[in-house]
Amino acid sequence: MIATQTALINLDNSALKDLQILLSRLGLYPENEIDGIYGAKTKRAWVSFKQHYYLSDPDLIGPASYQKLKDESNKFELLISRKDFDEIFRYAKDRDRDIYFLPINRTLREFQINSSKRIAAFLAQVGHESASLRYSEEIASGFAYEGRKNLGNIYKGDGVRYKGRGLIQLTGRANYRTVGKALGLDLEDEPTLVKIPIISARVAGYFWQSNGLNELADHNAFRRITKKINGGYNGIDDRVRRWENARKVLGC
Repeated sequence: MIATQTALINLDNSALKDLQILLSRLGLYPENEIDGIYGAKTKRAWVSFKQHYYLSDPDLIGPASYQKLKDESNKFELLISRKDFDEIFRYAKDRDRDIYFLPINRTLREFQINSSKRIAAFLAQVGHESASLRYSEEIASGFAYEGRKNLGNIYKGDGVRYKGRGLIQLTGRANYRTVGKALGLDLEDEPTLVKIPIISARVAGYFWQSNGLNELADHNAFRRITKKINGGYNGIDDRVRRWENARKVLGC
């Protein structure tokens, strides 16, 4: 018996298998491990699903959330499979791959990162920038950005408040305001929203598309992409290794 937010659902072995099948369609659960047991992997997949769709009580399974899972699994189209995603992010933790698989897939579609070349370049850069999906917030305090008017940091504390966040980091009050408006989010008033996986991924996607990086990826201009993101070529060897691996996995 599993507690839910509106009722108690008695999920027997057969019902749990159905749950796992639906989760597997979204790439959250391994197809070859469907066993009807509510173990650690099933729980982690369920929590990832609920967090992605902003559903409350992530541990609880109820009629409304189960129906949402059925609806989404029937209409969601993946631009990258879980197998390829895991191979590209081979050095990421299982938990981080679970958390970001759906947000990145949705981001690929929203920002037309929709060919093998574009996906390979995007995931390679995201992999480097986030240290294999480990970080969505700059480790440094952000104090170094204090008073940076070119970033729109005009008030005391702006440097720390608008430190780098996102899978490709967003920095500075002005950029939080601009990107927030583009995404329909008030990131200026609530900058820590960028740490939420789907928003973190969308911020990266918006930067990618708005800076013409899809077109550069079409022409394999990976060094130019790096300069657009980094302002130079920091970490170029790691970025290129990740790109070459992604191209191999995706056959491009």
